Amino acid sequence: MEYLAVIAATVAAYAFGAVWYMTLSKPWMAAAGITMDDKGRPQGGGSPLPMVIGFFCILLVAGMMRHVFQMAQMDTLGEGLMGGFGLGAFIITPWLAMCYNYGMRSFRLTLIDGTYAIVGCTIIGVVLTLF
Repeated sequence: MEYLAVIAATVAAYAFGAVWYMTLSKPWMAAAGITMDDKGRPQGGGSPLPMVIGFFCILLVAGMMRHVFQMAQMDTLGEGLMGGFGLGAFIITPWLAMCYNYGMRSFRLTLIDGTYAIVGCTIIGVVLTLF
């Protein structure tokens, strides 16, 4: 049953990411410095590999969050919500901000990706505690 919870949490966070990045595709690509071809698509794009890797990475995050939640005995909806929010806001987003700052990336990229990390982890935390 716990594997099912991790998979469900992964799918929920991944689905949110699909909506998030489809909605913010143009500002995200500009902030990330992705060049476009004459049809308005990313140059050299088209491979499904980034999506597969993205799903696998979210699966890893959801699996570790389940482990941390179990060790901390977090099992209520409120604990899942706050635990997920806290991990996204105070671990993942600061790490992204540090890496993007050293890489001289746009602060706008940090805001877009950081917000996804916060909301995505919150979704994972909620789903994990619903199972």
